[in-house]
Amino acid sequence: MGLRVAATAPAPAGVRVLGRGAARVTPRPWAAVGGRRRFSVRMSVATTEATTTIAVGASEDQALEARNSKTVVAVILGGGAGTRLFPLTRRRAKPAVPIGGAYRLIDVPMSNCINSGINKVYILTQFNSQSLNRHLSRAYDFSNGVAIGDGFVEVLAATQRPGTEGKRWFQGTADAVRQFDWLFDDAKSKDIEDVLILSGDHLYRMDYMDFVQSHRQRGAGISICCLPIDGSRASDFGLMKIDDTGRVISFSEKPKGDELKAMQVDTTVLGLSKEEAENKPYIASMGIYIFKKDILLNLLRWRFPTANDFGSEIIPASAKEIDVKAYLFNDYWEDIGTIKSFFEANLALAEQPPRFSFYDADKPMYTSRRNLPPSMVNNSKITDSIISHGCFLDNCRIEHSVVGVRSRIGSNVHLKARSLPLLPGVFHYTDIEKQVLVVIDLVQCSVVSG
Repeated sequence: MGLRVAATAPAPAGVRVLGRGAARVTPRPWAAVGGRRRFSVRMSVATTEATTTIAVGASEDQALEARNSKTVVAVILGGGAGTRLFPLTRRRAKPAVPIGGAYRLIDVPMSNCINSGINKVYILTQFNSQSLNRHLSRAYDFSNGVAIGDGFVEVLAATQRPGTEGKRWFQGTADAVRQFDWLFDDAKSKDIEDVLILSGDHLYRMDYMDFVQSHRQRGAGISICCLPIDGSRASDFGLMKIDDTGRVISFSEKPKGDELKAMQVDTTVLGLSKEEAENKPYIASMGIYIFKKDILLNLLRWRFPTANDFGSEIIPASAKEIDVKAYLFNDYWEDIGTIKSFFEANLALAEQPPRFSFYDADKPMYTSRRNLPPSMVNNSKITDSIISHGCFLDNCRIEHSVVGVRSRIGSNVHLKARSLPLLPGVFHYTDIEKQVLVVIDLVQCSVVSG
C-alpha cells in the first residue's frame, strides 16, 4: 500500500468534516472486500491550511518487509583446521567443539538463526566434518530435532569438482562460498534477497533480523557487524573507520602505534552514548556480514574471482565502489579461536554474575537431546560451577569450573579454576594446558583420583 496525501480533498466515506483545520473519524472497522469483511482504518490529519487525508500503511509494510526472514539465507562457515584449538580439534571440526558443558559451538549461530526466524541455513565444512555432521543430524533434523518450519539445514562439505580448480580445498571464507555459489541460482533460492555470513566459532546471543532490518532500511550493499572496543584490545582485531553516516571508509588489520590512533572513530554515530564512545573509540569487525545476493554473486564471480577471503580482500577492496555500512553490536561476544579464549569463555560462564548465560527463556540455546539422567552429587561441595547432566560426583570439591556431560569425579578430587592439582598418570602439561585439559576431558572422559 502506498502513501497517498490529498490536500483539500472531499471528505471520504466515514469522515465528517467539521470545519477548517478539523475532522472527525467515524468508526468503520469493517469493509467488504470480495464478499468478505476485512479490517480497515482511514485517518484524517488536521492542519491549519486544509483538511488532509492520509491512507496509512506504507511505513508498516516497509517495516514488515525489512524484517521478512523468508528472504534471508544464512551461511555458517565451519572454519579451518583449528590448529590453535588443538587438541580439541584432533577429531572434531571447530564448530563441534564443546562449550558450556552441554553445548557445541555450532549451537550458538544455529540457535540465533532459529530465534531470529531465519530457517534457511547452509553450513560449510572441511576438516573433521563427521563430528559436526553427526551433531547437526541429531540436533536439527526435521523429524527428531528442533522444528524449523519450511526451511532447511544443509551441510556443504568441501568436494572435488570438474577442472583443475575443482581439486582444491577451500582457500578461505570467500572461496568456500564461491565454490557453492550455484546454490543461489537454484529454484528454492529465487526469493532470497540477502545472504548472512556467519562464523561457527563465536559465543554471543543476537537477533539477526535487527541486523538485516538495519541493512535494508539504510540501503546498504554490504553490512558489517562490529564491536566497540577500547584501546587495550584494539590492536588484536581488524579495525574499521566510518564517516558520520556509518559508512565504512577504511580498514586496518591489527594496527599498532600511530596507525592504531588513526583508526579512532566517533562511535556515537552508531548509537553509543557520549561516555561509552569516549571509552570505546574503536570498532572491530566481528566477521559477521550481510550481502545483497546479487552483489555477492557479482563480487565472487566477476569482480574478484580469485580473492579468497571476505574480511581481508573482498570487503576492503569493494568499499570504494559499494555502500558498506557498519552495524553496532554492543553486547557480549567472544571469538573461541584459541585454547586460552576457550578456557576463559568457559570459566566466564561460571562467574557471578556470568558475562554470558545460556539461560534465557525467550531466546534459548538449542543442542542435541541426550536423554541423560540428572547428575548425582554425593557428599560434595560445589561453588560457582556448572554441572552438566549424567554426572557422578562423589565426595569431591568443585570451585569455579565447568563439568561436562557423563563425567565421573571420584573421592577427594578438588577442581579449581586457577590452581588445579596435577593428577598423576593423567596430565603432564604446563599449568595453563593442564587447567584447560581438565575442563576439556570432563566433557567426554572420566577423572578419578583418590
